Amino acid sequence: MPGMITEGEGNLHALIDTVPDAMVVIDEEGSIRTFSIGAEHMFGYAEAEVIGQNVSLLMAQPDRDQHTGYIEHYLDTGRAQIIGASRVTTARHRDGHSFPINLAVGELKRGSQRGFVGFMRDLTESRQTERELLTLQAELAHVSRISSMGSLATSLAHELNQPLTAVVNYSNSARDLLDDPTSANLDLAREAMDECAREAIRAGQIVHRLRDFIASGETERQIASLRRIIQEGAALALINGDGRGVDFETEFSASSDKVLADSVQIQQVVVNLLRNALEAMSDATRKQLRIIVRDGPQGLIEVAIADSGPGLTKSVAERLFRPFNSTKAQGMGLGLSICHTIITAHGGNIWAEPSKLGGAAFHFTLPLAEVDDGDD
Repeated sequence: MPGMITEGEGNLHALIDTVPDAMVVIDEEGSIRTFSIGAEHMFGYAEAEVIGQNVSLLMAQPDRDQHTGYIEHYLDTGRAQIIGASRVTTARHRDGHSFPINLAVGELKRGSQRGFVGFMRDLTESRQTERELLTLQAELAHVSRISSMGSLATSLAHELNQPLTAVVNYSNSARDLLDDPTSANLDLAREAMDECAREAIRAGQIVHRLRDFIASGETERQIASLRRIIQEGAALALINGDGRGVDFETEFSASSDKVLADSVQIQQVVVNLLRNALEAMSDATRKQLRIIVRDGPQGLIEVAIADSGPGLTKSVAERLFRPFNSTKAQGMGLGLSICHTIITAHGGNIWAEPSKLGGAAFHFTLPLAEVDDGDD
């Protein structure tokens, strides 16, 4: 019965409470049976409040609505969509804000009973997983983007900012660790310095890739999942805790999410548009952010990122995708120009219009990939 914990579950509970990451055990119906201390800290709920409730309570959209379908699909077919794999996605705190997590789901079998256990790590707080996201950010920085004005020096400054920021972060972490030179901290400091060296090398790679992109104008396009690109991009945009106080949801209503694209470049577009939206809402009393993915014109898929910020003035809207046009006091005005260059290079379009939430909505389209029916 929901709410009752057997002796075996009690022993399991004592074990998982020793793990600092969040662990949640659910039954076949998706009802929460065990909620670790780490999960209490991460989500803001006491265990007694969530026992017996559906685990979708902890999920941001679209996973919240689709989770039951994931379980039923697995139980009916034995084909795992999220079980046995680790992925970056977003979760929902008790107070309503969304935050990035690394999620891994495993299956539990005890006699005739079957359940699932989720292992969750908050990517906004964990130093170890911060290194994973900094690696993703460094990969984004490898992408060569050039504004329509072709300002090489300014573009390089924009692109090099991410790896150089990573170098600073790793250096500061190593310095802090050396304040307490235990054996474990020295090992972590060495790892941080190794990462500094890698990021410095990547800074040099940016120069080479930008040069190649200018010379050929080509992108490395492959069949990719737009859902995965957006989920990871959202996690990166929220890495600094910028999602606090923001009602954030993602809606996938497209019949297919397979696109022909350079995943890293499209992820950069998503990150830029989400960060712009979060900054636009910084002073808003009501903060709503929506990502909507739907079928576009024939052969295309459309993505809309809408916010409840102040919106765009007419003068800004008319020059929106031109380089060096920025509404930010310290901005260089390259972000949207770079987004425009990437999307048009992929054969899509990008535009902005007023949002139903009261702010601005940025839309872009991408070509769908032709996938055989037998592909997942």
